[in-house]
Amino acid sequence: MNLIVYISDFIVPFLILAIVVYGILKGINVYDTFITGARSGFLTVIRLMPTLIGLMAAVGILRASGFLDFLASVIGTFSSRIGFPGELVPLTIVKMFSSSAATGLLLDVYENYGTDSRLGLIASISMCCTETIFYTMSVYFMTAGIKKSRYTLAGALIATLAGLAASVFLASS
Repeated sequence: MNLIVYISDFIVPFLILAIVVYGILKGINVYDTFITGARSGFLTVIRLMPTLIGLMAAVGILRASGFLDFLASVIGTFSSRIGFPGELVPLTIVKMFSSSAATGLLLDVYENYGTDSRLGLIASISMCCTETIFYTMSVYFMTAGIKKSRYTLAGALIATLAGLAASVFLASS
């Protein structure tokens, strides 16, 4: 186990060094390439900022208004029958829009039920095996200029349902 810890401490610096050495060996001006990439990344963040702010504001409004709690009680009556706790419905809904807002709800679950509780385990696993569907679609499709998403939403929702089912199954075993 100590070997894995030791390797994990040095893997990122080793990868960075390997990339720099490879670039130098290929005759690439590594620093200028890095600056160009950093500038491009920064401009992408600037373009995405309105979308991020809008998503965070919408989630905050839904959470503060009590609509998420109402939705959780309505959907929770059905989801609890199939084994998915109604208390985690708000987390699941918010995760589809914003991972950072869902992390705040996850911390609330930990405070109320504990990290090792069944709810805490299901919430932790579901955060790992579900995607921020609407955020990802809006960012990637906006960046790539795609107008028609075709089957992306249906596929992402099916994958999310599979991830939620897996989280309930794994937390129960």
